[in-house]
Amino acid sequence: MGRCIILLEYEEKKTPSGSSRDPNSMPIMNINNVERKLFMNQRNETLRTHFRVGLIGLGGMAQSHIRHIQGIENFSITAICDVSEASLAKVGAQLQLPAHRCFSHYKELITDPEVDVIASVTPNDVHAEIIQACLEANKPFMAEKPFTRTFEEAEHLLQLYQENPVPAMVSFVYRYTPAFRYAKELIVQGKIGTVRSASLQYLQGWGAASKNVPYLWRFNKDITGTGTLGDLGSHMIDMAHYLFGSFQELSAQLQTIIPERKDSSTGQLVKVEVDDFASFQARLEGDIRCVFQTTRNAIGSGNQHEASIYGDIGTLHASTEKPDELLWIYEEPSTGQLIRQIMTVPENVKATQWDDFLNLLLGTPRDDMPGFIDGYENQKVLEACVRADALKMTVHLDHM
Repeated sequence: MGRCIILLEYEEKKTPSGSSRDPNSMPIMNINNVERKLFMNQRNETLRTHFRVGLIGLGGMAQSHIRHIQGIENFSITAICDVSEASLAKVGAQLQLPAHRCFSHYKELITDPEVDVIASVTPNDVHAEIIQACLEANKPFMAEKPFTRTFEEAEHLLQLYQENPVPAMVSFVYRYTPAFRYAKELIVQGKIGTVRSASLQYLQGWGAASKNVPYLWRFNKDITGTGTLGDLGSHMIDMAHYLFGSFQELSAQLQTIIPERKDSSTGQLVKVEVDDFASFQARLEGDIRCVFQTTRNAIGSGNQHEASIYGDIGTLHASTEKPDELLWIYEEPSTGQLIRQIMTVPENVKATQWDDFLNLLLGTPRDDMPGFIDGYENQKVLEACVRADALKMTVHLDHM
């Protein structure tokens, strides 16, 4: 599958958020010679400790990225891009950027010599184009999820990446939810024994019928590729991959609960061609069986992403609703009494996405950072779900 540049084993050096880092002080990873050469070339070419960020897409999520970027001294935003002139003017003023640093087309920003790295926060229909432009310009990037609209787009990007790998991260942000990170550590420690199965769900309620949400770009198949499956399901898929390993086979059911929504500008009903409910069950490596469900029609759910993990000697439950703790259930060995223990996530487990991106740029990526190959594999699982639903059969991923 080509060279994966996001490996592997190193002794992490903790640095408080907001501080500056020197790449010469970072430890060298235990990696093979190909990856070592790639990382060392990157280091030796620049010995850079500061990176100028070009931000593409100024919608709702952009402000979250701006806050995190401004919290790390090694980053500064030197250019922005959006199709909306009003957004460019507003955010440009916020960041005190001159007009010539505010672009209306992403290619102009990506090829700008005063931009070192790219952060992309756009709708799905330009994900593949932006990634391709970054690869062609040899610019490191942080890409939004889902990786692409379609698996065909992902396959094309993989070929380009194999020819010219650049440092890349995909924004599977829930890898940085402390409860999920701690769950992974406890699994590795053997706290629940051999993992046998898991249940993952990601529920939101904003799209329910009672909300009367109009037709939005998220319901447009030409823009999104899939609906809830790609929007929320991609996070569940990545979480299972992060916790347990790769997908082997799956079956799936997709449904459009609300088949039409009103166009707010014309008042006409528009057909919804993407799913707003998805469920699938899968076998992952290690013969772990997982059940998944996601919808944006769950009244009472705000942003409820959670996992229940079942092992031979215990259970773990982690959720975005209680991000700094998790539930550990086990039997007390001497008495057999069932213990339900709330575990507070220790500070040494926590990490942030932008700190990890900085580590990648400095040539010392964390081994569980969501990189290019993770994005590609995630899109492959999404495609397997689409095929499984259409064919009404189990899809084996090694046959795709």
